[in-house]
Amino acid sequence: MRLLSDEDVRALHAKYAPTQEAFDLVHSHCETVWRIAEHLLARRPLDVDAELVRVGCLLHDIGVYRLYDADGALDHAGYIRHGILGHEILADEGFPEAVCRFCSHHTGVGLTREDVRRQGLPLPVADYLAETVEEELVMYADKFHSKSDPPRFVSAGEFARHVRRYGDDKVTAFEEMSGRFGLPDLAAVRAPG
Repeated sequence: MRLLSDEDVRALHAKYAPTQEAFDLVHSHCETVWRIAEHLLARRPLDVDAELVRVGCLLHDIGVYRLYDADGALDHAGYIRHGILGHEILADEGFPEAVCRFCSHHTGVGLTREDVRRQGLPLPVADYLAETVEEELVMYADKFHSKSDPPRFVSAGEFARHVRRYGDDKVTAFEEMSGRFGLPDLAAVRAPG
């Protein structure tokens, strides 16, 4: 059973996107993350709720919209908050906690309460770790695409180099996910269909 149609997802993004540019960036990124996850599932079938993964991918970054100001500028300094902001949006929309958590529990390879304290992150002190295979797959697929200007795909090696600045344990966590889910063929994902 489909939790949300593509039209419902698009409408939800449109409701919160402050500009067409923000919509185009975030919505297309979320669709790309779903293509990556779908590709990974096709290559290595897992015992997961694929529909829950689809919805998680398509909504995981909806909180980014709350970081745009009235002039359409993105608050890069507060970006770490996009997950909890998305969680709030989906909770206010009446989504179950299992869906809301895709927003608040996909950052990096997971944030611990110690990460929040040590880095002085502007988040409530808590663990923001994937607890289900579905959450972990959405988190993992997200690492292979960046909303940079212009948006682009990210290799496993590039992400591992990026995350190393937060500790070798973060690289190990990413490598463990790579072992479970495999590496996506980004060339195949770039050319959907």
